[in-house]
Amino acid sequence: MSSTHLIRASFLHCLGDPARQGNSAVNYIEDGACRVSEDGCICEFGEAKSLSTHPGEPVLDYREKLIVPGFVDTHTHYPQVDVIASYGARLLDWLETYTFPCEAEFGDAAHARETATFFLRELISNGTTTALVFGTSHTASIDAFFEVAQQQNLRMVAGKVMMDRNAPESILDTASSSYKDSKALIERWHGVDRLGYAVTPRFAPTSTREQLDTAGKLLQQYPDVHLHTHLSENLEECAWVSELFPEACDYLDVYEQSGLVRKRSVFAHGIHLTDREWSSLSSNNAAIAHCAMSNLCIGSGLFNYARAVKENVTVGLGTDVGGGDSFSMLRTCNETYKVQQLQRNKISPASLLYLSTLGGARALDLDTHIGNFIVGKEADMVVLNEQATPILARKTQHASTWEERLFALLMLGDDRAVFETLILGRPAKTQSMRLA
Repeated sequence: MSSTHLIRASFLHCLGDPARQGNSAVNYIEDGACRVSEDGCICEFGEAKSLSTHPGEPVLDYREKLIVPGFVDTHTHYPQVDVIASYGARLLDWLETYTFPCEAEFGDAAHARETATFFLRELISNGTTTALVFGTSHTASIDAFFEVAQQQNLRMVAGKVMMDRNAPESILDTASSSYKDSKALIERWHGVDRLGYAVTPRFAPTSTREQLDTAGKLLQQYPDVHLHTHLSENLEECAWVSELFPEACDYLDVYEQSGLVRKRSVFAHGIHLTDREWSSLSSNNAAIAHCAMSNLCIGSGLFNYARAVKENVTVGLGTDVGGGDSFSMLRTCNETYKVQQLQRNKISPASLLYLSTLGGARALDLDTHIGNFIVGKEADMVVLNEQATPILARKTQHASTWEERLFALLMLGDDRAVFETLILGRPAKTQSMRLA
């Protein structure tokens, strides 16, 4: 019996950043093939006619479909599944009214596990194969999340929220307990199978300087973990940060003073940044997770992607569930395009593909493992169906280029367009639906 299997389809992926290299950064193969090893890595890739044949080798035949790399969601909250589509609030009152009460339930391991199972099934159904994920302040929330992700062979990065002030007592920890609990979780989960840990102070207003310093201490002790937090999402939030940290010259400086701005640091939003903050993010190789859906839904503002390109700041896309109203990275690309249109910045279909795949992988510093179809990388892929809905089929039937086909999918697609999600080269969406 063959130890490899072959995948046939049209393939589209990025080899670099189209915002800097144009369409030369994109590789499209109309009749392509990908050979996947027993351990789920790509061992051959290219034109189908150029790949050798292996008698008896199993074939996953998607020749009427388009395969892109698995989507990478660089900012989301799995405990906020049940606050998605909550009405009429801006950031700070949204947290008080909806989020904090919901997160108080995650000390219950059974509830955390059920929610994690639902959340990860939704990611798979939408073609998302890697995500950077907030838990809650309860260690049970992260143990449950990693247990479910590990069972499904997913590449996930997550962390326990650190939060020692300005929130209900039921979800607060302390500087010392958050350090102790995070340290134990890192040692229990980080680097196990395809899992990674993110040190996760919620955002500056809910952490004292002492707690932020303990987060910095964890990064020093475990330099290959991630840092995941929020930055400059909302004007009222920014003003509050200035009041709470008068010694800091700006919002990002609050984090810099505790040693939190570095490679593998991912800051969600970054809408209202100063010139100094842009420069610091760039020079420190930190990344921004742009979350167009939640920025619009909560009314936070418009992210300046053109400035990020100019400043050479790494950017990925995030759904930001539950401030964002969908798990779909296709819909996230749709909203990202519109946010840029409002600023007279025309972002290309190739750049949207990049941001949701290789760009996200680079933001998480995981691009040696995922993000495109380079030989040796893990075979996480999305099989897209351009006939999934009547309007999508109608739009794409006369498309003459891959750009036209891709843009139609990004504008009109959602979970219905995700025909299959391949985890390490094996079907996961249909399997997950059978298990539901």
